[in-house]
Amino acid sequence: MINAVFQRNLAETGHGRPVTQNTREITRDGVPITIFDTRGLEVSQFDETLSELEKLITERGRDRDSSRHVHVAWLCIHEDGRRVEDAEVELHNMLSKHVPVITVITKARSDNGFRAEVLRLLPESRNVIRVRAIHEELDDGHPLNPMGLDSLIELTSEVIPEGQRRALAAAQKANLNYTKSQAHKIVAGAATAAAAAGASPIPFSDAAILAPIQVGMIAGITSVFGLELSTGTLSTLVTSALGVGGATLMGRTIVVNAMKLIPGAGTVAGGAISAATASTITVGLGEAYIAVLAEIFSADPDAEPSATDIAERLKQRMLGERADDLAGASS
Repeated sequence: MINAVFQRNLAETGHGRPVTQNTREITRDGVPITIFDTRGLEVSQFDETLSELEKLITERGRDRDSSRHVHVAWLCIHEDGRRVEDAEVELHNMLSKHVPVITVITKARSDNGFRAEVLRLLPESRNVIRVRAIHEELDDGHPLNPMGLDSLIELTSEVIPEGQRRALAAAQKANLNYTKSQAHKIVAGAATAAAAAGASPIPFSDAAILAPIQVGMIAGITSVFGLELSTGTLSTLVTSALGVGGATLMGRTIVVNAMKLIPGAGTVAGGAISAATASTITVGLGEAYIAVLAEIFSADPDAEPSATDIAERLKQRMLGERADDLAGASS
């Protein structure tokens, strides 16, 4: 299930025996999220497993760095068993004292009222999600497609702290719409900051402030989509964007800032126009970049595009939108 959600081979898988012999910390370079995978609830080691897990959650919760806290627990119960064991109830009760718990019914094939029974026995669960992580085929040839992964990600995003949502969006590929929604929030925040910079009554001050706002926006969107963020990558993307819109942006900046030199009404008018222009340009750049990345990952969730490839796509999209704007203005 972990591998299916994150579209990466993060967790060992196997058949017939427990693969995880103890609680393991699963990390991967470039994926800003950590998964703790516990061993199964074998009766002979249950007390030890429960104690170690509670100690881990408690110690992490005391860390001053909130990114090291455990933010949510997925309690997995396989549907084939058709029962909730006492050990699972005890584990659920322990976890719910420390973190939000989502109960996941794995290997979902036929509910027959089992989900409702799980909800009754594990009332502290935020919800119970039925998941089938991989494609299966029954003996009669009837196909069973993967299900429930989108719902699991969406519910998880609702219960973890706001500060960790971007990390989740960057790590998972099961729900591209969620990733885009987080990127849109970054654009909205940058547009607000750009408008405030543009409204500054000090001539030419907004030009110096606007650039880092837009660079920060590009960096944030890049991170949300789970791409490696380096100085070289950022430089390539920003250079490409400026190559398309830089001259137009500079011309508007000079005219609007010159208006600010006029005392009184000129200052107010100049600020208003510049604020609107700064916000519009920032939104256009951000939304074009989101559209390019969404197009790439929609076609291939495992894509690893180069900065040069992304920059070229961004350039072409911005040129296309600019041509549309000019056509609209001439008509």
